[in-house]
Amino acid sequence: MNFDTLIDRRGTGCVKYEALQKLYGRTDLLPLWVADMDFATPPFIIEAMARRLRHPVFGYTVVPEDYWTTITKWIDSHHQWKVQESWMRFIPGIVKGIGFVINVFTQPGDKVIVMPPVYHPFFLTPRGNKREIVWNPLKRLSDGSYEMDFDNLAKVCDDHCKVLILCNPHNPAGIEWSWETLTKLADFCYDHHLLVISDEIHCDMALFGHKHIPFASVSDKARDISITFQAPSKTFNMAGIVSSYTIVPSDSLRRRFFSWLDANELSSPDIFAPIATMAAYREGESWRRKLVEYIEGNVLFTEEFCREHMPAIKPLRPQASFLVWLNCRDLNLSHDALISLFVDQAHLALNDGEMFGPGGEGFMRLNVGCPQAELSQALSQLSEAVAKL
Repeated sequence: MNFDTLIDRRGTGCVKYEALQKLYGRTDLLPLWVADMDFATPPFIIEAMARRLRHPVFGYTVVPEDYWTTITKWIDSHHQWKVQESWMRFIPGIVKGIGFVINVFTQPGDKVIVMPPVYHPFFLTPRGNKREIVWNPLKRLSDGSYEMDFDNLAKVCDDHCKVLILCNPHNPAGIEWSWETLTKLADFCYDHHLLVISDEIHCDMALFGHKHIPFASVSDKARDISITFQAPSKTFNMAGIVSSYTIVPSDSLRRRFFSWLDANELSSPDIFAPIATMAAYREGESWRRKLVEYIEGNVLFTEEFCREHMPAIKPLRPQASFLVWLNCRDLNLSHDALISLFVDQAHLALNDGEMFGPGGEGFMRLNVGCPQAELSQALSQLSEAVAKL
C-alpha cells in the first residue's frame, strides 16, 4: 500500500497519456485529467486475475454463484442499503448504462434533465441519442459549494421531461448529497413522473468523515422511480476492467430494463469482471481505507499549496472522490487564456470547467489520485505559470 510509488504508464495504451496529442495538441504535459488514478491496482485483484490467467483456456463462463452475494454484502456494510440479488444486473459501463436507459425508457425528442456543472456524458449521451437536454444548474453558495435549485427545477420541468440524471456523489464538485436533499428530489421526481438515473460510481470514496447515501434508499418514492449504477472501478483503480452493475428495486422498471439487457446479452460480464469485483469487495477494505487517507492528504496538500503560492485559485474540498474542482475565476482570464495557462505555460492537462456545462466557466478539474510528488510537481508548474501573468 505504498501510494508514493511513481509508475510510468506510458506505452500501456492508457487514455491519460495516449490521448494527449489528440485532445491537447501536445504530449509534453503532466496529465491530471481523466478520472483514473496513478496508483497500482491492489495486489489482491492482480493476483486473483493471475490465478485465472494461469489456466490456459478462456472459454465461455458463467457468473460465479457468490458474485451477487459479495456485492450485496459490500453495499449493506458500507451504505446500510439492503439490496436484493434479484434487483441487480451487470452492465458494460455506466455511460453505456445511461444510453441503455435513455433508449429503453424514452423516445427521440423526449427531454432529459441534468444539473450542471456535471460529468459531461450526462448530456452528451442523451443528445447523441436525439433527446433534448434541459438544464437545471446547481446554485453556487458563498462557501464555493453547491446546492440543488428546486425552484428552477419546477420551472423547467414539463410533460416532455422523462428522465433526470443524478450524480451522487457529484462530479466534478465532489458533493455527497444529504438525506434531506435526496428525499426532496425523490418527492419532486415522483410527483412529476420522472425516472431518476443515479450514477454512484464514486460512492465508496467518501472523504473527511462524510457519508454516502444511495438515492434509492431514502424513501419508497425514490425506490420506485430509480435506476442506480455502481462499480468498484474508481475505488480500486481498475477502470479498464469493466465491472459496473445496475440496481433496480422497482418491479416494473426492472422487468422492462432487465428484459432488454438480457435480450441483447448486455448483462453478461466478461471472464475477469466478477473475479476482480469479488477480490475487491472481499479483500479490499483495508486498502480502501488507506487510499481514502492518502487522497485526503493530497486534497489538504492542494489547499495549502494554493493558499501559499496562488491564492487566486481556490480548490473546493471534495466530500467524495479524488477530483478537486478548482475555482480559477479570480485570475480574470478568458476561457482560451485559462486553457493556455494550464496547457501551454504550466504544461498540465486538466479538464476545463466549460466541458461540464453551464456554471463550469472559469473552473478546472484536478485529479489528485496520484503520488504526492507528482501532485507537487504539477502545482509547482502551475504556480510558476500563474506568477508570470
